[in-house]
Amino acid sequence: MKTVDNRKVVLVGTGFVGMSFAYSLLSQPGIDELVLVDVAKDKAVGEAMDLSHGLPYSSSKMHIYAGDYSDCADASIVVITAGAAQKPGQTRLELTAINTRIMKSICEQIRDSGFKGIIIVASNPVDLMTYVAQKVTGLPKERVIGSGTLLDTARLRFMVAKYFDVNSTNVHAYIMGEHGDSSFVPWMHAYIGCKSLRELLDEQGKDFSDLLQIYQDVRNAAYEIIEKKKATYYGIGLSLNRLVHAILNNENAIMTVSAYQNNEYGKSGLYIGVPSIVNKKGIREIVHLPLNEVDQAKFDASCDNLLGLIHDTIDPIINE
Repeated sequence: MKTVDNRKVVLVGTGFVGMSFAYSLLSQPGIDELVLVDVAKDKAVGEAMDLSHGLPYSSSKMHIYAGDYSDCADASIVVITAGAAQKPGQTRLELTAINTRIMKSICEQIRDSGFKGIIIVASNPVDLMTYVAQKVTGLPKERVIGSGTLLDTARLRFMVAKYFDVNSTNVHAYIMGEHGDSSFVPWMHAYIGCKSLRELLDEQGKDFSDLLQIYQDVRNAAYEIIEKKKATYYGIGLSLNRLVHAILNNENAIMTVSAYQNNEYGKSGLYIGVPSIVNKKGIREIVHLPLNEVDQAKFDASCDNLLGLIHDTIDPIINE
C-alpha cells in the first residue's frame, strides 16, 4: 500500500477533542511529527510534554511539540478542532457566527504559511466550518474534509451490532446529511455482511420500529453524554485518528465525511455528510447511493438548512 511520504500532522486546538485525537495517535505507529497549535501557547507546550512522556510505553515514535502556524508549511494534514462550544441558551445561529470568525482567522494563517496538504475540520457546526475552511484557504475542495457524520455512523454501527449480536466491523450502514438533528439513515442501503437489515429483521421476526429507535438513540447520544459528563470527545478523537490514517495510508476507504457537493445528490455549493472514498489526495470521489423519496426529501431539507446559514451568516463574514 502506497503511503504519504511526509507524515507530519498539525493539530489546531488542544481542548478535549483535540487532545483525545492526539492521545489516540500514541496507540499506533505511522506519524513522524505531531505539532500542537493553540491560542493558549502554554497549554500546547504542557500537552506536548505530557504526551511525549508516554512515548517510551507507546507503539509510536512521533516527535511531539508545540508550534505555530508556520509549522503548517510542510505538513501533510492539518486537523482543526478549535472553536467555541455552544453555551446554554445560545442559538445555533449565534454559534455559527462566532465560530465562522474563529475559523476564518485560523485558516488565513494556515493559508499564509504556504500549506498545500489536506485540512480536516472537526469544529462545530462541522459542515459549515468545513465550508469556511475551504473558502478561506482556497484549497481544492477535495482537500478540505469535515468529520461530518463519521462519529454518528460509528455510533449507528455500534448500536446495530449490539442489537443483532454481531461484530460492528460487519455492519455496513451510514448516517447521512448534516451532523445534527436533520441527519438520517438510508435503511435501504444498510447491511450486516451481505444481508440487508430489513431482510434480517423479517427472518428474526423483529420489527422495523426497533431500527427507528436505534436511530433515535444515535441522534440523542451526544445530548445524553453531554448531560452526564459535560462533553463528548473520545469517540470523535478516534474517528479523526481513523480518518487521518486512511489519508496517510492511501486506503481508498469509504467514510461518511463532510464532502463538497457538486450535484451528486441534487445539491451543490455546500459541505455535508455523505459516503466518500478517502485516500492520499483527500476525497477521491463521492459514493452515490440512490435514495428513495423520503430519504431524498430529508437530504434536501438538511442541505437547504445549511445553504440558508451560508447565505445569511457565513458568506457575509467571510467577505468582511
